Amino acid sequence: MFLNFLDELRSAGIPASMKEHLLLLEALEKDVIERTPEDFYYLSRAVYVKDEGLLDRFDQVFAKVFKGIETSFAQPGAEIPEDWLKAVAEKYLTAEEMEAIKSLGSWDEIMETLKKRLEEQQKRHEGGSKWVGTGGTSPYGNSGYNPEGVRIGGESKQKRALQVWDQREFKNLDSTRELGTRNIKIALRRLRKFAREGAADELDIDATIDGTARQGWLDVHMRAERRNAVKLLLFLDVGGSMDPFIKLCEELFSAATTEFKNLEFFYFHNCPYEGVWKDNRRRFSERTPTWDVLHKFPHDYKLIFVGDAAMSPYEITHPGGSVEHFNEESGAVWMHRLATTYPAAVWLNPVAQGQWGYSQSTKIIRELMNDRMFPLTLGGLDDAMRELSRKR
Repeated sequence: MFLNFLDELRSAGIPASMKEHLLLLEALEKDVIERTPEDFYYLSRAVYVKDEGLLDRFDQVFAKVFKGIETSFAQPGAEIPEDWLKAVAEKYLTAEEMEAIKSLGSWDEIMETLKKRLEEQQKRHEGGSKWVGTGGTSPYGNSGYNPEGVRIGGESKQKRALQVWDQREFKNLDSTRELGTRNIKIALRRLRKFAREGAADELDIDATIDGTARQGWLDVHMRAERRNAVKLLLFLDVGGSMDPFIKLCEELFSAATTEFKNLEFFYFHNCPYEGVWKDNRRRFSERTPTWDVLHKFPHDYKLIFVGDAAMSPYEITHPGGSVEHFNEESGAVWMHRLATTYPAAVWLNPVAQGQWGYSQSTKIIRELMNDRMFPLTLGGLDDAMRELSRKR
């Protein structure tokens, strides 16, 4: 069964090696976990999964291989292996409760009864001792008090269900899904680079122990605190076709401000020109000249553009192409200046990557960015952070 598990993980795109497989077997042989399905799930996940973006995929594989085990991602209609069921019963059920299960009949009889009651029941049921529902003492449903029950959704008060039919736990962490603030933080952390900065006000435990052992008396050593050394410029497109992506951009902005202390942000519309701004309510009265940005922030800053790149091609290629004012120099000129000043630059596009080919302006922006445009998904953001990490 375990070799099949390894093959299924590989087929699903999870890089599971034979070394990790042997590590799992060694852990099981040394009884590092209780013999429960839940403990085995967490152990195998810790061994095989090194990227949080693969957690949901792992859950699907686990459910496929170990059908019916007590986890929150089990699939309907699955059977529980007899040895697993026995281990769960011995751990969680008292002698009286084991006798109660025997009084209900075999596991097959319990499941057959459940099937019949699902066919008979025509409406939601709460409480009672027979129908499938919530609460009560029926062996079926959730939140009730029958220890040998089959939990269908919800939460078990007793934590003793023999089978759980519910949604998977890490559904939103698939690398192909759109982002939430937590997932964005996870992806952005790939870019972080720590260095020791400031005054020596943090205790260096290793150096203190070493010095004390060598000197024969307490030899205290201090060191500077490790801080995130990455400096980031964030240019956000606002208004017009970006309105449907406001929530997503807010989440990205929130995550970035949390993860990076050295962060500066500016807004633009469609394409950067000679002026950018920090307050959209005063976008026409309080602008920052783009030249000032180029001169103020050194070239070691990482630059991230966020926008759908959807506009008239003339807004990029021609002077006066802007829809808001007369720009004396084209957007392409300013894009070239920004990308030249900050070699570590990427463009994040919230539009699905499959639609980029239908937009002429998107093609132009991609060319200006030397094809460093990435979709604003967990996988795309992860690739963008890798790209920025390569540039110095």
